[in-house]
Amino acid sequence: MKILIILPNWLGDAVMATPALEALCAVYPDAELTMVGSYVSIEALKYHPQCKRHYVDDTKKGGNRFVNTYRFAKELGVHDLAITFRNQLHSSLLLYWSGTPITAGRRSWHSSFLLKHSVKPTHPSHLVEQYRDIAQSLSPSALVIENLKLHIPSHRYSRPTLGINPGATYGSAKRWYPEKFAEVARAYSDQYNIILFGGPNEVGMANDIESRLKGINLTNLAGKTSIAELCSFIGGLDLFITNDSGPMHVAAAYSVPTVAIFGPTRHLETSQWRNEKSYIVRHVMECAPCMKRECPLGHHNCMKSITSDEVIEAIKKII
Repeated sequence: MKILIILPNWLGDAVMATPALEALCAVYPDAELTMVGSYVSIEALKYHPQCKRHYVDDTKKGGNRFVNTYRFAKELGVHDLAITFRNQLHSSLLLYWSGTPITAGRRSWHSSFLLKHSVKPTHPSHLVEQYRDIAQSLSPSALVIENLKLHIPSHRYSRPTLGINPGATYGSAKRWYPEKFAEVARAYSDQYNIILFGGPNEVGMANDIESRLKGINLTNLAGKTSIAELCSFIGGLDLFITNDSGPMHVAAAYSVPTVAIFGPTRHLETSQWRNEKSYIVRHVMECAPCMKRECPLGHHNCMKSITSDEVIEAIKKII
């Protein structure tokens, strides 16, 4: 059994697709997976023991994307089953042009036309459950979804370690403030070593926090880790403080005790999945969730109004 998987682009979304992938592998234990995705999603999920081939989707780069997609589909070849977790015309075309007879994706005008199964997930529901609903169309039996899962071993630290993730790739509206992260880190610096995380575009925020924590045992890893290293280092933490972000879902995959700060996003849809030691800090506001990359009203009160004391109190509830 050969199964073609088109992964979500974002790290967090890719991690939230793992319960559906694991459930499919439970139904088809001898399946050989071909994974296609962004660089980030492939680097996180390519370590799955049933992943036999993996490709970064570069069809956007150079030339006509429709032509590139057609050529890529022919390179991938025919599989027994194929599923896309992206709601995107080119992903539907990729599955269609691959020649795979049984295909599935989220319902849209293009998937209804191009794929065998065009699925409308149950709403409202968590994104993990939505992905399960799409994958269910490929299974003869009910899919049982479990926890998020990454096949990258977690790092072992020599003493209790607190991770701070001040970034959120989607946009500034999802980001709490460096000075407030610093206040939380300082409050726990006598109990934990501190590690700052962040991508290449989040180095400035991490440096801002570091500058406020002189004299504290702190390691700044922002912009310095591969995706696999990021997952491993987060997986070994004793405590994690983060915005709604990809690393938040990585922490959930390792059941790391986590306080997640939510502002403009739908916490019921993208909160940590089945992490027993997880706590959300958020304020109910008329303008939230707006789902915007930047605050459309200019005040950013959904995040600005959250205090460091609130996050510290949340930490006390999970440790």
